[in-house]
Amino acid sequence: MNFDSIVALALFAFVSSITPGPNNLMILASGLNFGFLRSIPHWLGITVGFGVMLLGVGSGLHSLFTQYPWAYQLVRVLGASYLLWMAWQLAHSSPPDANTSTLSKPMGFLGAAAFQWVNPKAWVMAITSAATFLPTQTEPNHIAVLALVFSLVNLPCIAIWASFGSGLRKVLQSPQKLRIFNGVMAAGLVASLYPMLSN
Repeated sequence: MNFDSIVALALFAFVSSITPGPNNLMILASGLNFGFLRSIPHWLGITVGFGVMLLGVGSGLHSLFTQYPWAYQLVRVLGASYLLWMAWQLAHSSPPDANTSTLSKPMGFLGAAAFQWVNPKAWVMAITSAATFLPTQTEPNHIAVLALVFSLVNLPCIAIWASFGSGLRKVLQSPQKLRIFNGVMAAGLVASLYPMLSN
């Protein structure tokens, strides 16, 4: 992979990582509800989980979807179901300082990493990246560069969303404002399903 290809890949990674999607909306909500530090495992899980996915897709994992179209449909259904469940949880979550035993916890590293495998947007990003930037005669080092560049760009992009959410804690201190924000984020998660599932 030459320098020009790496620059083009980095630009594609930036645009696809910084724009709204399930991961960014979820980490934004996590930053607001739990703060930046408690959201770090979620943040790292997104980047590492997607990097591992890129390694798998670059190695030919996506060809399974060509051979078995029902497998991709299954991923879409599982991803949509999980996002709907997350949206419901977010819309009904308690304020972070509430005195209640049902207070939700931030998503952990493993949960965030595993979510990438049922995230329709992540699959689209991974398959598009592999198809566009990997040469026809793909070698292991090409796949490694793809995953590394994407991860290095993705990491700060996700951090920006977490930081933004954390910064909103000062603005949305009242439980009522927080519930409204969580409701909007829940609606955003549901809305993010439309472009991914309509194709």
